[in-house]
Amino acid sequence: MRLLCHAVALLLGFVTTLALAQTPQSLVTIDAALGQVFQRVAEDARVLLALQQIEEREPETVQEQFRITEIPAPPFQEARRAAYFLQQMRARGLNDAYIDAEGNAIGIRKGSGNGPTFLIAAHLDTVFPEEVDTRVELRAGRYYAPGIGDDTRGLAALLSVIDVIDESGINTVGDIIFAGNVGEEGRGDLRGIKAIFRDYPEIDGFVSIDGVRLRRITNGGTGSRRFEFHFIGPGGHSFGAFGLPSAIHAMGRTIAKIAEFATPALPKTTFTVGTVSGGTSVNSIAADAIFALDMRSNDREELARLEERAKAAALEAVAEENARWDDEQQIRVEFDLIGDRPVGSTPIESPLVQVAALSFDRVGVELQEMGISSTDANVPMALGIPAITIAGGGHGGSAHSPGEWFAPIDSHEGPQTVLLILLAMVGIEGVTAPLIQERTPQSR
Repeated sequence: MRLLCHAVALLLGFVTTLALAQTPQSLVTIDAALGQVFQRVAEDARVLLALQQIEEREPETVQEQFRITEIPAPPFQEARRAAYFLQQMRARGLNDAYIDAEGNAIGIRKGSGNGPTFLIAAHLDTVFPEEVDTRVELRAGRYYAPGIGDDTRGLAALLSVIDVIDESGINTVGDIIFAGNVGEEGRGDLRGIKAIFRDYPEIDGFVSIDGVRLRRITNGGTGSRRFEFHFIGPGGHSFGAFGLPSAIHAMGRTIAKIAEFATPALPKTTFTVGTVSGGTSVNSIAADAIFALDMRSNDREELARLEERAKAAALEAVAEENARWDDEQQIRVEFDLIGDRPVGSTPIESPLVQVAALSFDRVGVELQEMGISSTDANVPMALGIPAITIAGGGHGGSAHSPGEWFAPIDSHEGPQTVLLILLAMVGIEGVTAPLIQERTPQSR
């Protein structure tokens, strides 16, 4: 009895701490009925205990984050990290977890069998080549390693949530799909998440855990179209064949035209020629040249217009280069699509956004902004499926650079927020109905 009283006292102390920590946000208007449902979830004794356990176990969660960080995982080379992550999912109760054909590590926690399906994921890949040293180093209170935050923090937070749900005794109404997905970065082109939504058309909602600094809800998806513009010509000796058109000259004319484009500030629309290559030698007329073009916009139509303009500029430049030399052997250009991230958004009125805002409040995190970015959530947003991205907690900076760092300051707040969102959306059997609406077969 004495031990039971002590446990109850600890739990009551944790409840009081949470209540004192709440900081009401003003960015998202909360429906009263939804707020009442969320409150029942947040005040369930099993949920409170799980939240407490997340905080108590955070030091081990951080150590797990370090272990995952030190397994290199460039896009298309995530297999080692995926295998380790799969092992950790199974160790936390997802016994049937598996690696799918795309390389995603997936585990499913079944609900009562009569509810929605909710996906929560963090991406396995980083931007760094396999040969980069990813060993974690502590310097002046910060942990440094390439990829330590983006998105190894998300993976660790996801494992923390899986761990406490398995022990909680909570039965959910809806099914939960947990995933460590491949291909979020660079030329990965969201291939992992695209595969999951292709294979599981019944998914009704999605949260992506990505990065550190839990301060915003990303409910908009910046779209991108990425191409390699490939210029092909006859080539020849720089002196003996002078007079032939040059693939590099045609490429240069194209880049000059694109560089003069004006794009709208709202909706934000951008472009950049990121890499160039081509030619054989300094004394050769180039037979081959390629540049990679990244185009982004928060608006689908603006992105399409920008792509049309860029292709038209290349065709015009090729015609100018061919006309300049007036030779029968001419340059041509081919457009090779290397990246396609769809534009999308989740309305701020969505129950998912409201629940996320309430979860920030409950944990005591100040919601500072609603954001638009390019994340795994782009895919479901474009499909009309409610989706958001939030961070995994803690402090950090210099993402995508060798100096990337992480500090576990209040980092437990990340998985705590994820847990509250997840349970509110799928519902707790005998306590609340799901707040995510199950889509009809016609809308899938």
